[in-house]
Amino acid sequence: MFLNTLESILSDNWPILIIFVITLVLVRFFYLRTHREKISFYREFLMIISICYIFLLFQLLTKVEMNSNSGFNIVPFQEIFRYEIGDPRFTFNVFGNIMAFVLFGFIISSYIRPKTVVPPLIISFLVSATVEFVQLNIGRSFDVDDIILNVVGGLIGFLLYIGLSAIKSHLPKIFQKDGLYNVICLIIIVIIFIYILKVMGVVSF
Repeated sequence: MFLNTLESILSDNWPILIIFVITLVLVRFFYLRTHREKISFYREFLMIISICYIFLLFQLLTKVEMNSNSGFNIVPFQEIFRYEIGDPRFTFNVFGNIMAFVLFGFIISSYIRPKTVVPPLIISFLVSATVEFVQLNIGRSFDVDDIILNVVGGLIGFLLYIGLSAIKSHLPKIFQKDGLYNVICLIIIVIIFIYILKVMGVVSF
């Protein structure tokens, strides 16, 4: 279901996404050249991927569907337990809202490198609350449960950042060099490129 949602949002936004990425890459490249800064390929790649993810996430969260209903829920956990545990709708609603903000929490934690969980939690809360407010004004609903689940996702993202940072610092030096991460990023780029061609209908498999 998650992959279907991802493919749907990519299908709707791949034209503007391609233009956006090319513009971002060119601006960033000439910025680094102008200021004579050292280019770290994998760090630049992760930055661009992070921006694209946030762009697509907000596109998804502000998408108005034909069967969407406007509503207002400020009672915590009311919508979370609207469906029985094990129901596909429960899984999609709960885990979908959490997973959407896990990577968001990881991205903002990687950028600001906080010493405590407070900054990622505040950012996740305020961003999620803003999304819910916008949804209420575009024909969708405001749901406090979505904010709770998004904040939980942001928290998991922060913990993931802390865990991966700790693991990386204890890895052998060969696994801490940029070269290895550059190769991994190149492989990911090829996979993403093929996937986008599939979404565009250029290739099929």
